Amino acid sequence: MIHSKRHGEILRLLSEEGTITIASLAERLGVSLETVRRDVKPLTDEGSILKMHGAVSLPSMAGEAPFERRMRENAEAKRLIARMVAATIRDGESIMLDTGTTTSFLARELLGHRRLLVVTNSSDIARTLATVNGNKVYMAGGELRSDSGAALGVTAIEFVSRFSVNHAVISIGAVDAVAGLTDYELEEAEFARMVLSRGQRSLVITDHTKFGRQGLVQVCGFDGFSELATDQPPPRDIAAALSQAGARLSIAVA
Repeated sequence: MIHSKRHGEILRLLSEEGTITIASLAERLGVSLETVRRDVKPLTDEGSILKMHGAVSLPSMAGEAPFERRMRENAEAKRLIARMVAATIRDGESIMLDTGTTTSFLARELLGHRRLLVVTNSSDIARTLATVNGNKVYMAGGELRSDSGAALGVTAIEFVSRFSVNHAVISIGAVDAVAGLTDYELEEAEFARMVLSRGQRSLVITDHTKFGRQGLVQVCGFDGFSELATDQPPPRDIAAALSQAGARLSIAVA
């Protein structure tokens, strides 16, 4: 693929998805991270695309709220994971969900279920599942974050600690073979750790772009949850760590 042709491919992918991580671009174009960074520089210099926190997007997407923008990233993979997980949850069961785009996709896939008891700190998930199909939704209190619409902090953690549920589900920002599950915000990591401790089944859902990343704050090691659901097989070192910890690996297929 010649240089100018790769520029066109980058713009085409962005027109379809809005925002894409540098790592995902490198994988999809079959080139190194450094090559992608060199390719996007002239496009950002001329204003064709915007660069942000390890990702690129079209200027027309810049006005979106951060959460809405993240919902567009790898949306089909997240929807595929959510659909697989929703099929394992029965009517009338209880589920605890933390804030995250993949858990929000799961909430949408659960709209066909009935009489669910839902505990969450996400205003998006609460709005999606409340007042429909006989569901009962408990929303954690605390400071509501402007970027994600999530309640975080000591009050939110103490609230969800009172519940024991069938399914405790978190999304995660980074999965590393040595560090385990990590995230980029202290309060989100602390909340996610509490969620995992409250379920008969503790489930981590994440798309493959989070593999090999390491955030600032550890949520838990691979022995801190019972199952990981994703859209592609993880790298060998992560798969080995999951197996050694006895955690089940579920891979969604189209």
